[in-house]
Amino acid sequence: MKIRRHYLTLRRAYAHVQEGASVEATTQELAELLACTHRNMVMLLKRMQQEEWLQWQPKRGRGNRSLLTFIAGADALMLQEAQELVHKQDLQGALAIVQSAQQSASVQVRFQQWLAGQFGFHSEVQGNRRTDILRFPLPQTIHSLDPAAIHYTGESHLVNQLFDGLVRMDAKGESILPHLAHAWEVDESRTLWTFYLRKGVLFHNGRELSSSDVKYSLERLRELAPSGLHGWVYAGIASMETPDDTTIRIRLAERNEVFLSFLATNRASIVPQDACDAETGQFLENPVGTGPFKLAGHEQGVWVLEAFAPYFQGRAFLDRVEIWTLEEAEDRLMAPELASFQLMHNVRMSETASEQWQQVRQSGMTCKFITVNELKHGPLANPSIREAIDLAINRERLLELLSGDVIEEGISFWLHQESATPDGMKQSDPTSVAEIRVLLAEAGYNGEKLVLATIPQYESDAALIKQVCAAAGVAIEIRLIAAEEFKGKSRLEADFLLFAIMLDEHRELRLVDLYKSMQQHMLPAMYRALDDQLQSILSEADPQQRKALFLQIEEELKRAHSLIFLYRKHLKTAFHPSVRGISLESLGWVRFRDIWFT
Repeated sequence: MKIRRHYLTLRRAYAHVQEGASVEATTQELAELLACTHRNMVMLLKRMQQEEWLQWQPKRGRGNRSLLTFIAGADALMLQEAQELVHKQDLQGALAIVQSAQQSASVQVRFQQWLAGQFGFHSEVQGNRRTDILRFPLPQTIHSLDPAAIHYTGESHLVNQLFDGLVRMDAKGESILPHLAHAWEVDESRTLWTFYLRKGVLFHNGRELSSSDVKYSLERLRELAPSGLHGWVYAGIASMETPDDTTIRIRLAERNEVFLSFLATNRASIVPQDACDAETGQFLENPVGTGPFKLAGHEQGVWVLEAFAPYFQGRAFLDRVEIWTLEEAEDRLMAPELASFQLMHNVRMSETASEQWQQVRQSGMTCKFITVNELKHGPLANPSIREAIDLAINRERLLELLSGDVIEEGISFWLHQESATPDGMKQSDPTSVAEIRVLLAEAGYNGEKLVLATIPQYESDAALIKQVCAAAGVAIEIRLIAAEEFKGKSRLEADFLLFAIMLDEHRELRLVDLYKSMQQHMLPAMYRALDDQLQSILSEADPQQRKALFLQIEEELKRAHSLIFLYRKHLKTAFHPSVRGISLESLGWVRFRDIWFT
């Protein structure tokens, strides 16, 4: 409440005065501190006396000095204020108050412990109706829930709850199943795809899905994100026809054997034309899909999803999901009171906590790597210097610095040697620093500073690369580029790029994306060769043959030291034994529709 904030303003102004001690101040000084009139200042101080937060002994005349005695501690009131804001779902305001208590670490710790207790599963009973709510923290900012504009994993997961595609992947990520389309067929040339839509599927605004929405959604992608994720797929659509409300024919300019896989991604989610066209910017604020949950609102960092009762695959067991974005929160906020959470993604646990929770290690993982900008004139144009720097990146030291139970060295985007080395694949023993310095000198490297570009989310990874390279005499400058701009021309000013790829059921799509991106900073001969190889992959129906072709590309890039592997991180999802119905989707996230609690 406001009166509490006024008291905290006074305590900050007289922070040197202890509780129980007194300080003199004129009424004019107090009015200026509280940014109000003399009359309102008097009312505020009397109210604070009633709350027994302070004692005030006024003296007549504006120039005379009144006596203030503080009784209530600022920490307790600050904590109460932050808690009240959380109950009002003003999470960002609460965090701002707590972070303002820089001299009082106890306030931050106590707030973190209290906030952890607000997460997890809750039931609210009103009359005979029980409302089941799942509330969980997300240490990211949600910039958009428009399938055409998402960039981050948290956004991607929420889009999966709000939208559907024509098809979907099975739980193992091995085959594609019907979804909004109940059936499809392809002609002999494998360029004409015909999809038959389910009848009676409703958007969150109550309108029935039609084939024109599918056509519009794919056309919208080409318009809004021509160079976005998997943009080469929808750029290859030559034409689309909708002979009736439940049929759509899509003709590709060329055969593409991963086209169906693309339609199973949330980038290809179907959106309603009327909602998107209704008003500029409206869809960004209120995205409308056909998914199991609909967006009920988002304010002050809290995103609220409500179960969509008419969902064509059955209503979710949960009634509401609240996602509290905690961009400014420290990592420790995510784990102090594990018993208060029911679901956690990629959280490291103590040995004791691991015994109490069930953990699922996903088949998917992230793999971090470096690619070289071969078009830039500089030291890295020399393959021998690239090779020496590859050796200078001591993976064993990197893993020590990372120190995670899900981190291991990676040498490939494919786990074809995993069975032989279950503890992780390793290259040959690291070359000594002295030997690397000799190799660098012989190759002509004279200590020039090299620019390593990456996105802000990978800044800590880049710092580790800089640290291990410095030990070998390689100077690196880190340059951060926003994720939405990383595919642009600004990255081509760097010597090399640090990025990551998700190795999941859409691995083939992601690898084609990566290699097409790498073509932008390749020499012409390699560009043309890679183009031919990618075309062979997209024309190959046999998955094993496609894998062999991918491995061929990978080995060529590794031999040229244009692609430098670093490490990979397995995904883990932990859940409390009270959680039932766990089923996992891409990126190791739980599908909210399926879970329920005992």
